[in-house]
Amino acid sequence: MSTSGRRATKSARTSVWLEGRARRGRGGGQPSGLDRERITEVTVRLLDAEGLDSFSMRRLAAELNVTAMSVYWYVDTKDDLLELALDAVFGELELPDPEAAGQDWRDQLRDLATQYRRVLARHSWVSPLMGRFLGIGPNNLAFSRVVQQVVRRTGIPAHRITSAIAAVFQFVYGYGTLEGHFNTRSAALGMTRDEYFRHAMAVATEAPTTAEVLQESRAIMEARGGDTVTEMMERDFAYALDLLVAGIEAMVERG
Repeated sequence: MSTSGRRATKSARTSVWLEGRARRGRGGGQPSGLDRERITEVTVRLLDAEGLDSFSMRRLAAELNVTAMSVYWYVDTKDDLLELALDAVFGELELPDPEAAGQDWRDQLRDLATQYRRVLARHSWVSPLMGRFLGIGPNNLAFSRVVQQVVRRTGIPAHRITSAIAAVFQFVYGYGTLEGHFNTRSAALGMTRDEYFRHAMAVATEAPTTAEVLQESRAIMEARGGDTVTEMMERDFAYALDLLVAGIEAMVERG
């Protein structure tokens, strides 16, 4: 094997959840007052407050009031921490029971999609990590399993289940990601979401390059309704999700 090949193999990541990556002790005994759950909890809090770009092992250690080496007793790398944090937020989801009597798959699918969107909007650092890691933590796997079980109940053919999941949850991923960015930008400017929206629209409607397009869109936006950003986003999301559910129903009927 060439040197570059060996280097690529050595640097390729697998997952913190796979055997051999759980924890590496570095001597001196386990640091007092720390455990993986606390480290993960503080990691999530820092990522929420300061963003993915600002996160570092040194910053985490300072927040925990320990040395960086104490954190390394529990994880090998910063990526391990990010993967743990990513799975932790999936633990915020309240998963329905797909086998519960009298439950409609449509309601359960809407519930799962809505909760997933809220996680993405609440934790804007989650979306850039989604494709970076394998997504095989216990909370992520539990979510994936329930989604598959619910979509199976739609009656869609087995070879189309992944397509149906992609249609719904990649839409939600995009919607929640944009909403998360909007929230982060508003907060960075010291504005509420409504204040930032009004500011952005005022600036855009005054610019010659964008005013014409926005003027053409005004009637559509007025027809949508909603006095606040929250109302507008909720209406758009709910109806878009209804369109996807109707699409699944139509494809099932087509056989």
